[in-house]
Amino acid sequence: MVKVVVTGANSGLALEVIDALVEGKHEVLALVRRDPSSFPQQPGVTWAQTSFKDKDELVRLFRGADAVLNFIVLNSDPGNEVAIRVIDAVVEAGVPRYAPSEWAMGTKLKDIISAVPFYQGKLDVQKYLADLNKEKKVLEYSLFHVGFFFEYAAYPRALSKHVRPIATNWQLNDARLVSVKGYEHDKVTFTRVRDIARVVRGAVEYQGAWPVVGGIRGADISATEFKAAVEAKLAAGKGPGILPPGTRTLRVDLADEAVLAQGKLDLAMPKLMHPSIPDDLRDQWHAPVWSGSLLATARGAWNASDEWNQLLPDIKMSTVDDFIEAILANE
Repeated sequence: MVKVVVTGANSGLALEVIDALVEGKHEVLALVRRDPSSFPQQPGVTWAQTSFKDKDELVRLFRGADAVLNFIVLNSDPGNEVAIRVIDAVVEAGVPRYAPSEWAMGTKLKDIISAVPFYQGKLDVQKYLADLNKEKKVLEYSLFHVGFFFEYAAYPRALSKHVRPIATNWQLNDARLVSVKGYEHDKVTFTRVRDIARVVRGAVEYQGAWPVVGGIRGADISATEFKAAVEAKLAAGKGPGILPPGTRTLRVDLADEAVLAQGKLDLAMPKLMHPSIPDDLRDQWHAPVWSGSLLATARGAWNASDEWNQLLPDIKMSTVDDFIEAILANE
């Protein structure tokens, strides 16, 4: 049994990971800012409330843990104050392993950060961790890169217990995929949330050293390949509920890279729905976030490497066909 502390345990992905840890008979301390009584109560999980402002309190909470997994959204942490405080408390408490709040883009984030400045905190924390181990290894950590959540592409269907579906640039509900002109055949990483959770459980159980870059690669697929896969199901008469009634094909709309690079959009995109974006900023952030995410897709930033796939080969990742079948089962 491993003792794991989960910070920002109210996030959908964190809750999925907690469930996987409980299935593995591990002990979990789940930390949240809100009253913890409203969160799922289950054996093996202790909920605690904290402001994350008191490092000494965090040290007490972390002491005796084998790993701390952080899911606190960095764009809600000005100056990365909480993220740095959590790391410092992990080190002071003697916790041997740590996972910072990554869970998204891969190693090319640094190459396109000007397009997605809301992710700057991830790079700042990466540097802080690297500097921490510069002279000697102080803390074992891994950057869990996962690409897109497959579940998001199922919108408005809910394929996950805790991660709510949101509209993305792959919009089955509108029979539409949005890509960038010239990049529609390039592959992007999509990973099922349940697979991420199973890999994280495997990681805390893993006896070897954690890789600093810890990619979890579900399925690499392009917009045109996904279109072909969905349409093949429809042609076989297996997927009448995937697209809107009467629709048999997916269209691929292409954004102009030069327009995206200016932080603008030349095509319509759905309202931003990610829970980390404040309601009063959704309209203001609409074009910058969508243009940045699409540009990041074109530049390969949403592609994850496969370090954890290689270290945990017994964990089989969901394929595109598995994902489509999950949608059909949900109909």
